Amino acid sequence: MQMMTRDVLLERELEDDDDEDGDIGDVPASKRPLMAPPTLLPSSLVLENLEQRSVSGFGTLGSQQDFQTPEFEEFNGKPDSLFFNDGQRRIDFVLVYEDERRKETNKKGSNEKQRRKRQAYESNLMCDGLQLEATRSLLDDKLVFVKVHAPWEVLCTYAEIMHIKLPLKPNDLKTRSSAFDNFNWFTKVLQVDESIIKPEQEFFTAPFEKNRMNDFYIQDRDTFFNPATRSRIVYFILSRVNYQVVNNVKKFGINRLVSSGIYKAAFPLHDCNFSRQSEDLSCPNERYLLYREWAHPRSIYKKQPLDLIRKYYGEKIGIYFAWLGYYTQMLLLAAVVGVACFLYGYFNQNNCTWSKEVCDPNIGGKIIMCPQCDKLCSFWNLSITCESSKKLCIFDSFGTLVFAVFMGVWVTLFLEFWKRRQAELEYEWDTVELQQEEQARPEYEAQCTHVVINEITQEEERVPFTTWGKCIRITLCASAVFFWILLIIASVIGIIVYRLSVFIVFSAKLPKNLNGTDPIQKYLTPQTATSITASLISFIIIMILNTIYEKAIVITNFELPRTQTDYENSLTMKMFLFQFVNYYSSCFYIAFFKGKFVGYPGDPVYWLGKYRNEECDPGGCLLELTTQLTIIMGGKAIWNNIQEVLLPWIMNLIGRCRTVSGAEMRTPRWEQDYHLQPMGKLGLFYEYLEMIIQFGFVTLFVASFPLAPLLALVNNILEIRVDAWKLTTQYRRMVPEKAQDIGAWQPIMQGIAILAVVTNAMIIAFTSDMIPRLVYYWSFSVPPYGDHPHYTMEGYINNTLSYYRVADFRGRENPYTGLGNYTTCRYRDFRNPPGHPQEYKHNIYYWHVIAAKLAFIIVMEHVIYSVKFIISYTIPDVSKSTKSKIKREKYLTQKLLRENHLKDVTKNIGVIVEKMVEVVDNNLRPKVD
Repeated sequence: MQMMTRDVLLERELEDDDDEDGDIGDVPASKRPLMAPPTLLPSSLVLENLEQRSVSGFGTLGSQQDFQTPEFEEFNGKPDSLFFNDGQRRIDFVLVYEDERRKETNKKGSNEKQRRKRQAYESNLMCDGLQLEATRSLLDDKLVFVKVHAPWEVLCTYAEIMHIKLPLKPNDLKTRSSAFDNFNWFTKVLQVDESIIKPEQEFFTAPFEKNRMNDFYIQDRDTFFNPATRSRIVYFILSRVNYQVVNNVKKFGINRLVSSGIYKAAFPLHDCNFSRQSEDLSCPNERYLLYREWAHPRSIYKKQPLDLIRKYYGEKIGIYFAWLGYYTQMLLLAAVVGVACFLYGYFNQNNCTWSKEVCDPNIGGKIIMCPQCDKLCSFWNLSITCESSKKLCIFDSFGTLVFAVFMGVWVTLFLEFWKRRQAELEYEWDTVELQQEEQARPEYEAQCTHVVINEITQEEERVPFTTWGKCIRITLCASAVFFWILLIIASVIGIIVYRLSVFIVFSAKLPKNLNGTDPIQKYLTPQTATSITASLISFIIIMILNTIYEKAIVITNFELPRTQTDYENSLTMKMFLFQFVNYYSSCFYIAFFKGKFVGYPGDPVYWLGKYRNEECDPGGCLLELTTQLTIIMGGKAIWNNIQEVLLPWIMNLIGRCRTVSGAEMRTPRWEQDYHLQPMGKLGLFYEYLEMIIQFGFVTLFVASFPLAPLLALVNNILEIRVDAWKLTTQYRRMVPEKAQDIGAWQPIMQGIAILAVVTNAMIIAFTSDMIPRLVYYWSFSVPPYGDHPHYTMEGYINNTLSYYRVADFRGRENPYTGLGNYTTCRYRDFRNPPGHPQEYKHNIYYWHVIAAKLAFIIVMEHVIYSVKFIISYTIPDVSKSTKSKIKREKYLTQKLLRENHLKDVTKNIGVIVEKMVEVVDNNLRPKVD
């Protein structure tokens, strides 16, 4: 195949071009590594050209005749075709643009610039060996679809440059035996039918090399590179081809052309319609199979066809669904234990002695509590908290402690077993040595203008900035992150101020009768009303701030990571830090700060010198934390699922209504895909983020809400199918990408797992009333501190509420005059009564409780951390069988390559020897004659 060896570039000395396109992807042409055309030279020379070539000096192109342009072809009437009109060349990528000559606009100068840039870009693509064919839209004659095909030589050249692993020979080592094979009759219902989705043939693989082409398993050149690999290679080329030079600065890449509007879209094709099989008998119909056996609601109980997902969408999508499926399976065990603990608390709530005392008219009905705010709040009966105390008995029980310890062990088991599963997938999907394949991002290469000496190779290499420049970028990025965290903290303070101020309003407006018989007062106390409304407002603020945090992309772009993995890891850490503070700050406030620093009625603590700090219910803040978690976790799940399902469906529906008029037309595959929604640059980043935030709710605060794993399980079962439905029906096909693991999300989960032990221990110690109850039961219910002859919980409420003399209220006038003729009131604390030598100081009970809480935290943390360490040590990250398989495959691959190389050398030596013998014979024969 004859290929051109020059770059066709558009050089325009116009200053306004810089304003139009921006600066990303610009670099002086003398320093910018160029895209080299894939000639028949060895790919090592092509790679060298990628790093060293400079602009060819052909000058300014004066007319359109200087460009190579794709040929226009009419649609051949085959809507399911994935080939050019000749039926031979496969469509590997599609570019879409709007014909400037048919635009309804007066900006002729701007349109002409865009047209010439696009023509230069397409001409450079053709110079680099790609083949293009253009077809006009059937629904909108302004749209033009440019179909891109990569010939065999191009694929081979860039497969070597990208270090893509390709088949050497069929692999007969990999077996999929399972310990559950004996229960095949039971698991068969859950498995994907192998007669529908056939298992993929497995191969020994090695990085492709053109000079060893005979070593590879090439039975058919058309199928040796599968569609996903072809799309990866073409996208690699599209991202690095130039389209303009301005003031000796190059501009390049399909991403910039799409963002600037020169192209409307760029995407690989789906292989068929999701709802029916293709009319083309050679089409594998993988999209149809994925929809039928994976995304359809009737397949909700089946296992995911991970191998087909990986083959169609790439390893990056496959590893996400593998992780989500494994996480969901592990949640099943946590959900069962959580429900059991919840039912234990539910059926034992009637045996809760301290709740009975609150609801008893002769005990709780006669206890008058001190007002919880100044002037507007009245005295109130303890019995009005009867319903909340009953609900609290469900969650604040012995089962809570058991479940918290269990979840500390569960999260370790999940992470360790996932590492093993991930190692198996690395082997099965051939990503064990993936780091050798990853190339630098085009945006990074564009900024490599500084020359430095590599400390290892002692050779010159280009970097985007100096050490000083890197320090400046890190400082600016850190400052931006710190500012946004302060913004989140400010929103949390705003919610706290709301809670403090609105509690006064609810206390003044809600019924004040003390008999506790009013149904409104029975279920809607000031504390409950404040908690529910504050939780709803907090949820709304969280959703609003989420849109602001997406600007973290700008910070990461400025930071300029080298590879796509580095970019995503950097963005992941920033976004998770924002979301962590955003979602969990209100929960941390309720769990560890609310009601902890309130003083006592005569000497309360004020926020900002104005707002009196809010108190917990007599039973503690655990129920309020449960309410907060339920609203945020449930509301987030409902909102996300509605957004993920309705938004793309409505957008696609609107798009179809705009484009289709009259009778529905049979449109080609590329036009059908164009009217689907683009997936976005970050792919499944937000899906990961959503699941990790959920993982935090399930682990960090599970001691207050044992049903959290059950809610997460139900949500995830739906989430898998919703994401599958979204990918297969509503979105364009993504460019397949390689991935070895789940990236930075793994250490984030490990950090959450470590923090979860501390938070759950502190929730049980400081947020619930479990420790004070245990201290009372074992120490203060019997002599010398108690009067009961045996251990009991009777009298617990009276023992944990301190007395305060109403006449001792601070100030010249009693702010509560006229609210009742009471001489004393009660409040939640452990303090000495009036008249005591140390009145209103903490009593002995308080110090016993503090010592017990600290001892509990230390013991629980050390026990769980010890168990976690033992589990982590005893369960290796990679199973013995997987290690053996990896070593065995590596050995056989090297042996195969070495044997083939020896065969070639032997064959060449044999040829040389034969020629030498022939020469010697020819020289000796005359002498003999």
